Amino acid sequence: MDGILPLWKPRGMTSHDCVMKIRRIFKTRKVGHTGTLDPEVEGVLPICIGKATKVVPFLTDTKKTYIAELKLGKTTETEDSYGEIVETMEVEAFPETDEIDTCFKSFLGVTEQIPPMYSAVKVNGKKLYEYARANKEVERPIRNIEIYSIKRLAQNKNDQTIRFQVTCSKGTYIRTLCVDIGKRLGYPAHMSFLERTQTGNFTKKEAVTFEQLEKTATEAERAAWLKPLLSGVDHLSSIEVSEQIKRKVQHGQKLPRPDELPRTNPFLMVHHGELLAIYQLHEKSKQEIKPVRVFQLDKKVGE
Repeated sequence: MDGILPLWKPRGMTSHDCVMKIRRIFKTRKVGHTGTLDPEVEGVLPICIGKATKVVPFLTDTKKTYIAELKLGKTTETEDSYGEIVETMEVEAFPETDEIDTCFKSFLGVTEQIPPMYSAVKVNGKKLYEYARANKEVERPIRNIEIYSIKRLAQNKNDQTIRFQVTCSKGTYIRTLCVDIGKRLGYPAHMSFLERTQTGNFTKKEAVTFEQLEKTATEAERAAWLKPLLSGVDHLSSIEVSEQIKRKVQHGQKLPRPDELPRTNPFLMVHHGELLAIYQLHEKSKQEIKPVRVFQLDKKVGE
């Protein structure tokens, strides 16, 4: 059984917990998730099953959309509502709507972000949260992220909260974004709510819950929830190949570089709507392209 399951991850489970449960439900060990969600966060978590595990790195790299809420007046060590409070300030003048909107606009585009200490980012071979739990401060790497869109949804002066929707690049910490927004508004802040509503082309509307999965009695019923491999990588450009070229692609052969270069690198090799492989420009030969993943063979070739 091969495909992508658009899972709605519930609160209280880690992404790894979800993988383990899917393995039991689908009776296969070949399962992988496409981007960690904190245990306290629910949302869209595409799960790759069977041959679809080969597209995990490419689906992980897609845009994500979240509904988030930040609360002004307090900062916590974890940057969310579950950590110890490290700074407080009375919100004497809650920001006006125009001020909030202007602040949000300032975050659009490519910006720098320092990941939180309570995160899985590695420094010198150890995860940052391991340093945090040992009360050790280390220099955190500055990373470039991209905010594609961000808009205010609601604000509540009584609760001192601002709810917003954001679409961002891989690796963006919404907790840190909430803290940074608070700073620009003049107050300490933390993330008080988060839900991921979209990963790549997979949306909340089509996501499947564990409750729904556990009601499926047959393999055919479970397979019906799976999306084709192509749906997980159609953010990449594609090249339609002939029947003759299809055979070469299926055997992982290098091919002449096309006259018209694809929009993305890597890119898809497709035949009549069937995903055959993911190719990339050959880094050593300007005349060739080579396979990164081949889906019609059981082994990975061309690397």
